[in-house]
Amino acid sequence: MNRHAKPSRPRFFAAAAMAASLALSACGNTPSGDETAGPSPDGVDLRGSNIGGNFELTSHTGERVKWSDFEGRYRLLYFGFTSCPDICPTDVQRFTTGLRQFEEANPALEGKIQPIFISIDPERDTLDALSQFVGAFHPRLIGLTGSQEEIDAVLKSYGASGTKLPADERGWYNMSHTTFTYLFAPDGSPLGIIPTDKGADGVAAELERWVN
Repeated sequence: MNRHAKPSRPRFFAAAAMAASLALSACGNTPSGDETAGPSPDGVDLRGSNIGGNFELTSHTGERVKWSDFEGRYRLLYFGFTSCPDICPTDVQRFTTGLRQFEEANPALEGKIQPIFISIDPERDTLDALSQFVGAFHPRLIGLTGSQEEIDAVLKSYGASGTKLPADERGWYNMSHTTFTYLFAPDGSPLGIIPTDKGADGVAAELERWVN
């Protein structure tokens, strides 16, 4: 049985409106030094938006990691939780498989994109749970967690959401959350939303438009 919380219509439209407003705010802006990059009709342009910013969280290996530690690399960022039964693993599988395809087609750019998974469920996502989760998808996928206060601050800065839902009779609870896969530039500024709903091929094609 599918236990993942489906977004309500108001939540869905709020997310869509947020993406649209960010895209509109970015009109006319392009990444430094690249006048041709841009989203496909399936992507969303976030250039010029104010999402993002530095943070410090704990990686799945136990090390404290800052956003600035990834300076010089593009960043694929997804917010989710390891016990998610369907949507999170599906999205992560799509964007990491698309990343692999992009790297195979562009060996000179291998390693230039850092995939990142930030847990919105620090209560259950121990370092061991994060390590097992990220290890199932891509050798360079890093899992990050922290205190609830740290996670809440990052969610707010990055225009994302993560809400714990009421537990069932067994004590198991679900999470309702944003399911965007964000792409950030090597300087940490936002570029776009990658269309994971188009599958790995769509992800790879979108990365071709942005990464150089």
